[in-house]
Amino acid sequence: MNNPVEALPVLSDQLKIRSLEVKGAEGPLAARLYTSGDAGAKRDMLLVFFHAGGFVGGDLEDADMFLRHLADDSQHVGVLASAYTLATEKPFPAAVEDAHAVLVWAKKNKAKLGWTGKQLLVAGIEAGANLAAVCALMSRDRGGPALAGQVLVMPMLDPGLTTCSMREIQAEPELLDVADACAKAYRGYLPNAADRTHPYASPLQSSRLKNLPPALILSTEDDPLRDEAEQYGAKLIGCGVKTTVRRMQPAPLKDAGARNECACRCSALGEIASFIAGLERSETPSAA
Repeated sequence: MNNPVEALPVLSDQLKIRSLEVKGAEGPLAARLYTSGDAGAKRDMLLVFFHAGGFVGGDLEDADMFLRHLADDSQHVGVLASAYTLATEKPFPAAVEDAHAVLVWAKKNKAKLGWTGKQLLVAGIEAGANLAAVCALMSRDRGGPALAGQVLVMPMLDPGLTTCSMREIQAEPELLDVADACAKAYRGYLPNAADRTHPYASPLQSSRLKNLPPALILSTEDDPLRDEAEQYGAKLIGCGVKTTVRRMQPAPLKDAGARNECACRCSALGEIASFIAGLERSETPSAA
């Protein structure tokens, strides 16, 4: 496993980043398309990514370095990072409706994205990983768009904040601010207490997890979100969903925003590249 502070590789000069607008549930949203390799080639796989920020903050810039390396490591994959409505503007379900609408928009605008339309993945970090997990549920429930996989990096999945890792870390003075940030984020995102058990707000509480796309779930040793990530992975496996759960090395999480850097410098990039390669192999027809 890579050292969390290991230097990142140099990005290739073939990396391209394009700003564009996508369509959310109620209007346009800012987005960025990251590609690397042959600029003229259409890619068979598109990964749609949602940023962190506890539902109440964050923007496209937060995970920019992570996404640059992700696109550069997987040159045959397009990476579309989209904004979404923050809870400071509108609480749940505005963000998840935006997230699903972006997937629908991407499927309808393949040519604009240089994508063949063959495989669509959804991914995110922290609150964005919650949206990614919920998109998998919504796409199943609403008849599409079909997803080839979901990548959940240090996801927020339990508004009740009831897991052992959350309770344990609340007792650690240096990480108390991280736990408090999670609680504050959920208060902003889910002001109606009844929404806290809705499966589109708390996937961990869902009793309907069958027929979802393969999942890669990444946690870290000392993250208060660790147990909810791993519990969700266990529930998916129990429902027959092909799921890989990895616990990465401890990394300094002095504040919630540090998860972007942690994902970049821990083994997350390699795990995601391996997961994507496995999906590509499963899509490739066997030789006669």
